[in-house]
Amino acid sequence: MPERSSTLSTAEQRRPVVLASAVRRFARSGYLGTTVADVATEANISPAYVFKLFPSKEGLFVATLEHCFDRVQEALEAGADASTESTPSAILYAMGGAYAELIADRSLLMLQVHAQSAAEVPEIGGALRRGLARVTTFAKTRSGASDAEVQQFIAFGQLCHLIVTLGIDGSNEPWATLLTDGIRHPAFAPETGGEDS
Repeated sequence: MPERSSTLSTAEQRRPVVLASAVRRFARSGYLGTTVADVATEANISPAYVFKLFPSKEGLFVATLEHCFDRVQEALEAGADASTESTPSAILYAMGGAYAELIADRSLLMLQVHAQSAAEVPEIGGALRRGLARVTTFAKTRSGASDAEVQQFIAFGQLCHLIVTLGIDGSNEPWATLLTDGIRHPAFAPETGGEDS
């Protein structure tokens, strides 16, 4: 019996390490371009152990995406709690700032982008819809904002993703200036830098 307890303890300790490694690997090369062995190498454990924790690559990606949305919701909650005003627009603004800080190392942002590109995989599409539902519902409930304000909040988040992935922040071209005006996020760390935890 103690041996089983020890195994569970080890699995519980390794799961967050594997998920953090999976965020970095899937963010780098997407669902199709990343193998379970890649994640195992990043986590410094065997592929067999990763499969013990997550029986399939789809399951690993879905768990990674769920972990991402856990972190997003935690950041939004922290932002809302830190808001100096209690108006819906102020709370959404504080949430947006907290989200911008969260994705400063790009890993969580790029994971979401790659998940969108793999949404035709039923498990991934479902996880992405559940995550977006969580974030939208939380933003609406916590801020008390109108539907239109929440829609704009989510839309600006997606626009931020586009600006970052295209690298147009700071561009002087009129079309880029039009898109980036008023969109805020911190300077991004190099893709190889930063930790996801």
